[in-house]
Amino acid sequence: MVSFDEMESIAHQLISPTQLNKYIKYGHVAAAIQCESGHIYTGVSIDTSCSMGFCAEHGAIADMIKHGGNRIIKVIAVNKSGDIIPPCGRCREFISQINRENIHTEVKVNKEVVLSLGELLPFDWKNI
Repeated sequence: MVSFDEMESIAHQLISPTQLNKYIKYGHVAAAIQCESGHIYTGVSIDTSCSMGFCAEHGAIADMIKHGGNRIIKVIAVNKSGDIIPPCGRCREFISQINRENIHTEVKVNKEVVLSLGELLPFDWKNI
């Protein structure tokens, strides 16, 4: 399995803040996820003027699903300033719905802290 430090390095390499046109920018956030097989999938954020874009985690998950995976072991995202950032609420929920076991996914939320997705979703509606 790949370490969070290696995953952070991979994500940093993807940061490429770009203004595609006056409506769309991308590459301000990059994510790396490790699936059950140990393979690393990546994605970058796409931001649009009318909120139709998506987060870097969504891009990485789409790549993983395209290759037949759905169980995420680890996830990390970094922003253009080089900071590790936790997934937003939408991404947390998305990860939890891809595979119920993803509630155990390790999420690097900053330089010092790793939490399970379950700790980030303490009152998961799917457990009711």
